[in-house]
Amino acid sequence: MTPSKRQRGKVSTKEEARQSDLQATAKNAGRAVWLKQLHQWHWISSALCLLGMFLFTITGITLNHAAQIEAKPTVVRKQAEAPAALVTQLKALGEERDGEKAPLPEAAERWLRDTWSVKAGGREAEWSVDEVYLPMPKAGGDAWVRIGFEDGAAEFEHTDRGWISWLNDVHKGRNTGTAWNWFIDIFAVICLVFCITGFLILKFHAANRPSTWPVIGLGMLVPIVIALLFIH
Repeated sequence: MTPSKRQRGKVSTKEEARQSDLQATAKNAGRAVWLKQLHQWHWISSALCLLGMFLFTITGITLNHAAQIEAKPTVVRKQAEAPAALVTQLKALGEERDGEKAPLPEAAERWLRDTWSVKAGGREAEWSVDEVYLPMPKAGGDAWVRIGFEDGAAEFEHTDRGWISWLNDVHKGRNTGTAWNWFIDIFAVICLVFCITGFLILKFHAANRPSTWPVIGLGMLVPIVIALLFIH
C-alpha cells in the first residue's frame, strides 16, 4: 500500500525539520568552540599584559602631567687624572678617529670601572684630537665622561632625575636598551590580541545585549570628537 501525497508531505516536513535541527545544533556547537577559544585567548593575554598595562597606565598619567610634577635632579660630579700611559694611548687613537664615534679601549674602560665604578659597556665615544667624550644616557637620568689629552684631566658627571622620570622614560622606551624595546613590541602585540578577542566576545554576545554596539560606538566616537575639536 503506497503512502498518500499528504503522508509523503508530512514525512518530508519532518525530515526537513530534523535536518534543520541538526544544522542548528552543529552551528551552536561550532559557536561554542570558538567562544571557548576566544575566552581562553582573552584571559591568557590579559594575564600576560596585566602588570605592563598597570605600569603604562600609571606612567601615562605622570607623562600627561609632567609639567605639574616637579623633578629635582641630583647631580654628582667627580674629577681625576688619568694615567700618563692611558692618555698617550687615547691621544693616538684620537688622532686616528678624529670626528668619529668608536668604543673606548679596554684599558680605558677598566680605569673608569676602577676609578668611578663606571661601566662603559662598549658604548661609542666621540673622539677628537683634544679629548674623548663618552655619553651614557639612561632612563631617568644622564651621565658622561670626558678625558682631555693635554693634561689627562678626567671628568665624570651623573644626573639622577628621580623615579618618576625613570618611569616616564621606561614608558617611552627612552634609553632603556634593546631588551626593553623588544618587551614593548611584544607587549603591544599581546594587548592587540586582548583587544581583538574582547571585541569578538562582545560580538558573540551582542544579540542578547542590545547596548553592546551603542557602547562600542560611543567608545570610538568620544576620542575622535575630542581629537578633531580640541587638539590643535
